[in-house]
Amino acid sequence: MTDKADTSLARMLSVLDLFSDQRLHWSAEDISESLGVSLPTSYRYLKTLSDAGLLRRGSDAQFTLGPRIVVLDHLIRQADPVLQCGVPFMKELVAQTGFDCVVSCLHGDQLLDTHREFGTMPANLSYGRGRPRPLFQGGAPKVILAGLPTPQLHKLLDTHSMAVAAAGLPTDWPSFRRYYSQIRKDGFYFSNGELETTLAAIAVPLQQTDGTVIGALSLVTTVQRMAVIDQTKLTPLIQRAAREISARLH
Repeated sequence: MTDKADTSLARMLSVLDLFSDQRLHWSAEDISESLGVSLPTSYRYLKTLSDAGLLRRGSDAQFTLGPRIVVLDHLIRQADPVLQCGVPFMKELVAQTGFDCVVSCLHGDQLLDTHREFGTMPANLSYGRGRPRPLFQGGAPKVILAGLPTPQLHKLLDTHSMAVAAAGLPTDWPSFRRYYSQIRKDGFYFSNGELETTLAAIAVPLQQTDGTVIGALSLVTTVQRMAVIDQTKLTPLIQRAAREISARLH
């Protein structure tokens, strides 16, 4: 009985996974078809989620994500230990460099930016808080993946081999592992027009006291501005900030 209830709950919550940048509105009929459930079941899911504020019904009988999501996002920000410890150091980096400073974290197979401090000339980023970034392009995901345990990294390659190939990375395991091992050894990654052609970034890992990588700290600016910066002076600044943040994590 419990297993059946758990399955039903998981399927109801999977309604939330249907929403994306490509599709922000869903009808009960479309949800029924997508999840393979009856129409009455679809309506029951929608009522429960709407009552919880996780969905909202429009006048056209289309459903969108609800206001409770905004409240939950606020609470996530308040509880995030990286942000609690890191924002002052991010502000300091912005003051020192004039660049944007971004914190990113890996949640399952999704790479998310969780906070951004704006520099003197804010970069026009296509990705921001709540919008998943490509796993294999750009500085933040590369320093995070470089710190993953070997089995987890191997699983990502197996699961996302097409995305790995599309990013121009080696698709055989020995070469893939060596690529990320080098990044881990370097302790930083410099991205120049890799994710967005006009932007450059330098990223370093954020670690817990046991060495577990839990995120990335990045400085982002235009390719042109980065080209006139002495990276040998920039890298120690962001590495020091990452160490200070990591030392305060519990």
